[in-house]
Amino acid sequence: MAAYTVPAAVRCSMNVLLRDSVLISKKICQLSAICTGNGYTSWRTCSSSSSSCSSESPAADICTFSGHYDRLVQTGSLRKDVQQRHVVQQLAQLQHTLENYSNSIYLNPPPPPPPRINSKDDNSQPLKDDKDYYITTAENKSGGSAAKEEPAPPPPPPPPKGFYIYGDVGTGKTMLMDMFYSRVENTRKKRVHFNGFMLDIHKRIHRRKQSLPKRGLGKMFTYDPISPVAMEISNETCLLCFDEFQVTDIADAMILKQLFETLLKTGVVVVATSNRPPDDLYKNGLQRDTFLPFIDVLKEYCHTVCLNSGIDYRRLDNAAAGKLYYLTREPGAEAFMDALFEELAISQKTVTGPRVLTVLGRDVTLAKTCGSIADCTFDELCGRPLGASDYLEMARLFDTVFIRHVPVLTLTLKDQARRFTTLIDNFYDNKVRVVLLADSPLDRLFVHTGGDDERDRQLLDDLGLSGDAAERLTLFTAKEEIFAFKRTVSRLMEMQTESYWMKGDRSHSKKHENT
Repeated sequence: MAAYTVPAAVRCSMNVLLRDSVLISKKICQLSAICTGNGYTSWRTCSSSSSSCSSESPAADICTFSGHYDRLVQTGSLRKDVQQRHVVQQLAQLQHTLENYSNSIYLNPPPPPPPRINSKDDNSQPLKDDKDYYITTAENKSGGSAAKEEPAPPPPPPPPKGFYIYGDVGTGKTMLMDMFYSRVENTRKKRVHFNGFMLDIHKRIHRRKQSLPKRGLGKMFTYDPISPVAMEISNETCLLCFDEFQVTDIADAMILKQLFETLLKTGVVVVATSNRPPDDLYKNGLQRDTFLPFIDVLKEYCHTVCLNSGIDYRRLDNAAAGKLYYLTREPGAEAFMDALFEELAISQKTVTGPRVLTVLGRDVTLAKTCGSIADCTFDELCGRPLGASDYLEMARLFDTVFIRHVPVLTLTLKDQARRFTTLIDNFYDNKVRVVLLADSPLDRLFVHTGGDDERDRQLLDDLGLSGDAAERLTLFTAKEEIFAFKRTVSRLMEMQTESYWMKGDRSHSKKHENT
């Protein structure tokens, strides 16, 4: 059998377990020495090394969002980008506003003061009983002393406006949002992928419905849990940062307007990234008319900013981690992946075998796992009716996932393509490393042919729609999948870089945490 060479980054991941951990300096003035390299991903190491700053430090301005960004540009860790700098300036102002911000005034507005009865004698005794009150009231009505109410307190100022940042793939939207989030000195903040957020919303709604008393026979009542769920979140946080804001599911579209209207009116500040401008959200979706008011609410409470320099920075990060994307037709591709799996499994403290994941009461079985490594087929991950909740659980348990036998994704396979996009989104957001074996190169993995299968025709009949709907609605055209797959390709490019591979080594991270 031919000898196989393990990628450099993989060997480095193995060797680092045997080396002493390198302590990261806490001093912000050493940032330039820590941050090395060009490209889209190197900023993350720099960001984590400067999580705290002393106000007495000569480089304290780096603790601000704009100061930190400028420093990364000066040291060559980021490329100079005029559009990014414009977004940074606006987010820096919001960072300053949020330092001492609380949305409690919008959650619990002060009650108006009780009416006060004017008296000529300021030292007069309070009314002793109800009789005196009615007499006084009668006097007022007949022209006696007039009862005057205290003027109502002025309404609170409007909450700070958030940001909706949109643009093409790889332009730095997520990077800037994460950098901003890491520098907001407010404990009531949360950063989450939009898929994970909506999953949490559905769980909360389900939990509230389950807690309702059982209905008696013949008794009907309605209960809307969306506003109470929004109030729960408003009491927990005052800053929400969303990555990849997108709406493809009709169930999500139906609740977003009411949910976000409550969140935003109770002072929750939203910063979101998306590949689509607000007006294109849920474009050509089922019952989109009911979704349109949400777009108006979003525009009212968030500044809309376009970040689209035309550069995909992920493609510029050319320091590859070795060969992590294999073609089925390549001789020995399967054998190499087998050898790589065995190399990585050496550091695990368990045997290779199947593993059952319990997700929302369901069992999802993966046939081949070893500790934090999973060796799966495309059909195992995307051929079954799995969703974001399943992929998030996988991302929690595994830091490396092999995905074999990825087919060319045609429109006939748009369901599988949608799951694959969701899978990669969740893996990327949680820094899960992937090794792929596919039938086609990455840039030709999704082709816009096929479609019009029997399931689409059956669904049209079930929904009572005409055949014209198949040419217009994204449920049938797969335009949303085509659009989202550009992001998938861009992210998979970055996921093959050495910097991404090293960050995904959780055993390495745990060792640093314990030193």
